[in-house]
Amino acid sequence: MEVAVLKTCQSISDLRRKLHKVAVGRASDLLKVHGEHLPLRALKAAGAEGNLEAVAESSRTLTEQKDQLVETCRLLCHISGTEPLEITCIHAEETFHVIGPQIISAAQTLALHPSSKIAKENLEVFCEAWESQLCDMALLLKEINDVFEGRRDDKRPYLSLPRPGKHSVNLKTAKAVKLDAEEQTSMAKLGLELRLLSSDVDSEVEKWEEQEHGIVRHSQSLASMAYSMYLFTRGEGLLKTTLDLFHQAEVLSEEGLQLCSSFRTFSSQLVDEEKSALMTQTEKLVTLCQQLQMGARTPVQGKTATFQKVDSSIQMSRNLMTVVLSLLPVCNKLHKKYKSEPTSLGSPQDWRERQEASPSVKDDEASVSSKNTNGFGVKSMEQHMAALNLLESK
Repeated sequence: MEVAVLKTCQSISDLRRKLHKVAVGRASDLLKVHGEHLPLRALKAAGAEGNLEAVAESSRTLTEQKDQLVETCRLLCHISGTEPLEITCIHAEETFHVIGPQIISAAQTLALHPSSKIAKENLEVFCEAWESQLCDMALLLKEINDVFEGRRDDKRPYLSLPRPGKHSVNLKTAKAVKLDAEEQTSMAKLGLELRLLSSDVDSEVEKWEEQEHGIVRHSQSLASMAYSMYLFTRGEGLLKTTLDLFHQAEVLSEEGLQLCSSFRTFSSQLVDEEKSALMTQTEKLVTLCQQLQMGARTPVQGKTATFQKVDSSIQMSRNLMTVVLSLLPVCNKLHKKYKSEPTSLGSPQDWRERQEASPSVKDDEASVSSKNTNGFGVKSMEQHMAALNLLESK
């Protein structure tokens, strides 16, 4: 019996080593193949040229790469060897899963608005995040191999989150700060509001018949990010430090701007009064996204200033989610209304022509600050409610 147990243990050890070798080999080969970032280059070029067909072709290639990387991250998770490395594998999987569709969406937006500086910058941001994650994955692979071979240095810090990309230069030099129990308690109410908003947004998007609609996809991503920020206020979840929170707030603002683009696309189907009311709320959302983005990128020093920045980031995220929640049921109602009237929607070619004829993303967003705003660039609550009432009466 004892000999049989020893043989079984030896067989398990051999199998584990073979699995490790296969997983590491597969990941290494994959990183070499994807290291040149060919689909990203193709998407940037096609988007800048306004070539939707080329964007679609390169999008399929990027989607295949994304699926391969997600599966590889899952495989590495099984051989990671330590809990911090396992968490990092999970983060890498989630990052590729989320950023892939965001890159494609950004490329499509740029193809529709090739002259838009903002659309081009958004695509650059997501591409940089993808490239940064590939670099982090190479480091992760080395860490896993070192642990397996017994070369781990216990004093060496392990990342529990992917590092910010090149677009977050201010975050790179910032010092990560952990909040104490009193500070976390003071944010409990804000965090709870964010959690409720996240749940409400999820509930609203579930009511949409077309789950692949851009408004639905971007709203789901926002709800997920907002929930992660709520967990941070409880000292739980994947966001461990204020540095992580600020990076999440910046990504949330970028996703919010993508949602604004979807609202603009949707508004092209509406008549004058409905379109005007929807665009009023969309402009408000753009302003909130820009404020959140600017706040997340502004460096601060000292614990008091850091806490104030955390509080401000969560408040602005809450305000942003509040506007999103107010728009979802209204847009769903209008979507059903116009879907039942095929003549109003027209053919896909008609839709594309409307997009090409519409003002650029840059022009739309640039108009936010010039239309009846107060000193903070946010419209009054009276205007907000009046516009919503007009939409809901349709």
